[in-house]
Amino acid sequence: MLNFDDEDTAVQTLSTESDFSTSKRVNVSEKRLINCNKVDVNQLMPLKYTWAWEHYLNGCANHWMPTEVSMAKDIELWKSNTLSKDEKLVIMRNLGFFSTAESLVGNNIVLAIFKHVTNPEVRQNLLRQGFEEAIHTHTFHYIVESLSLNQGEVFNMYNEVNSIHAKDQFEMRLTEEIMKPDFSTETPEGARKFLENLIGYYIIMEGIFFYSGFVMILSFHRQNKMTGIGEQFQYILRDETVHLNFGIDLINGIKEENPHLWTEDFQDHIINLIKEAVELEYQYAQDCLPKGILGLTSAMFREYVQYIADRRLERIGLKPIYRSKNPFPWMSETIDLGKEKNFFETRVTEYQSAANLVW
Repeated sequence: MLNFDDEDTAVQTLSTESDFSTSKRVNVSEKRLINCNKVDVNQLMPLKYTWAWEHYLNGCANHWMPTEVSMAKDIELWKSNTLSKDEKLVIMRNLGFFSTAESLVGNNIVLAIFKHVTNPEVRQNLLRQGFEEAIHTHTFHYIVESLSLNQGEVFNMYNEVNSIHAKDQFEMRLTEEIMKPDFSTETPEGARKFLENLIGYYIIMEGIFFYSGFVMILSFHRQNKMTGIGEQFQYILRDETVHLNFGIDLINGIKEENPHLWTEDFQDHIINLIKEAVELEYQYAQDCLPKGILGLTSAMFREYVQYIADRRLERIGLKPIYRSKNPFPWMSETIDLGKEKNFFETRVTEYQSAANLVW
């Protein structure tokens, strides 16, 4: 029951409540990925970008935790001195890169991307992805702790190994302007800078920089070495496949809604960024593989990274520039873009851990 001191107050309040209940419903056609001030960003339904919701559901279905994977065999192998110095170097370099890179991706989502996306279903998936990046960072902590590695050496490698530092600096450069308090996507320049950031993190970081590491670690797994780490990298690869496809849909969606942003000059700028990234990744491969191991050489990675870069260019409507072949056909079932859907359609293990919960 409503109680008021006078009749006029009661009438005014009821009128306001009536106006609120009959307020304008969400018009799906008015939803936009960026620069939308017509639709409340908190109103999820009805959905316009169903692809964003599907990516969110895929992420939820793929949920996992690193502690579900046993590291017993990895610990035994690592301590047995069976692995060569060069093999251990590959593992250490990849742990060093990924431990920081996943954190950078998470920070970019929370501090840079989320603020400027004006669509609730896309934001929903960004929240899910942010949590997955935290799981990936947790994974590297779990591996380092399990193998009793020097935590300072691994987690500070981005300051001490030039090729890792260069890749991280490349990405942080793309975030710097967007992090400024006065940054806005309402101008063409700002919107292009935002699009550049999305391409830098989804296409380059998660779509190029990560894939060389996947090849290196999964090559151990293929030969039944360090299978615990290999299984966790399979989970991460499955997550990153979803992230990459989501990012491509987001980038292409912004392009479609804002065709004036996709100028020839901007396309050339993006191509040059990808060329720079390919060279940075090759330098990283040289640092990881000063000598050939497990049938891998650093020279093979120039061709592989170029092959991957062409696939990424095609997905955002640009022509391939390298036309290199995949030097690792034996990994196509796991890595190849044409096979990615098959990789994450079936879960590696069922996630049923209710018995482990503590209330």
